[in-house]
Amino acid sequence: MPRRPVVIKLGSSALVDERGRLRRSRLDRIAGEIGELAADTPICVVSSGAIALGLGRLGRGDRPTAVADLQAAAAVGQAVLQQSWQRALGRAGRTTAQVLLAAGDFERRESYLNARTTLETLLGWDVTPIVNENDSTATQEITFGDNDALAAQVAVLLGARLLVLLTDQEGLYTRDPRHPDAALVREVPDRSALDGVDTGASGSPWGSGGMRSKVVAAEMARAGGAGCVIANGGRSGAIRAAVAGESVGTRFPARDRAASSYKLWLRYGLQAPGRIEVDAGARRALAEDGASLLPVGIRAVHGRFAAGDGVEIVDPAGRPVARGIVEIGHAELRRLAGSRGAEVAVHRDRLVLVDD
Repeated sequence: MPRRPVVIKLGSSALVDERGRLRRSRLDRIAGEIGELAADTPICVVSSGAIALGLGRLGRGDRPTAVADLQAAAAVGQAVLQQSWQRALGRAGRTTAQVLLAAGDFERRESYLNARTTLETLLGWDVTPIVNENDSTATQEITFGDNDALAAQVAVLLGARLLVLLTDQEGLYTRDPRHPDAALVREVPDRSALDGVDTGASGSPWGSGGMRSKVVAAEMARAGGAGCVIANGGRSGAIRAAVAGESVGTRFPARDRAASSYKLWLRYGLQAPGRIEVDAGARRALAEDGASLLPVGIRAVHGRFAAGDGVEIVDPAGRPVARGIVEIGHAELRRLAGSRGAEVAVHRDRLVLVDD
């Protein structure tokens, strides 16, 4: 796949109105823009809306809190959502494919690579994948934050050049956009640009996301070498402008250096059932010297895990330092903690710093 793709994510509020009805004219317009862009750029769509459409079809007013209810609503709404995309993109001359992913598909390295191969194959065939979380069979709570994190995972997975997050706001504001003093943030070149910015605004009644989850998704995409734009899905031409690099919404420029696919998987895909607390010396060795984690620098071991599982490494204050794959199970590692020896707890080749 020689051309780096663009991932376009639509939140529930961008596609579904307050009564749970599809915004059909908006979907048709967006599909038309995607159809035009796809002539030159591989496009992958990440679409929320299954739960909202399902609740609307069932005549349910408020979003339920019980996971079983959300899963059942998703089962009803996913068929409506995919059919709607197939119709709209079909009119734009595009063939679509449904791809449902769960958090576990990113946690297991083999599944992660299989998902990438499937998406790359579809894009190579000039097919537009429509990706959504597999809400109906997820064994955990609906986890992806209105698919913001899922979209970022897909962007990282594909080595995308751009992630476009379409929402019901013009972009990221300095505070609640309803406040008279709120100002649109045009560009976020680095984290310091977010100082004083309130990202805590909640999502729409139908969605589970919010601006905080979009900022986190943007940082995740940037770590993988992709730029990100948060823009209003209701604005005509927003997608074209974002892809063309024009001024629209809030832009997070891509980093000059992207981490490797494996390191990105360690950081964002790997499930970490365990937590290892290290002393200041071990933290410096990991962060500054690129060393492996040895038992001598371990202060405490939390959780149950086996060799080959993921762990989070934290400093004495509990701040995340790194993530990696542990070489020793929890019981043996507790016994070895603080002792000198030849054992390696987490090898540097299977470890990634959280600030890389």
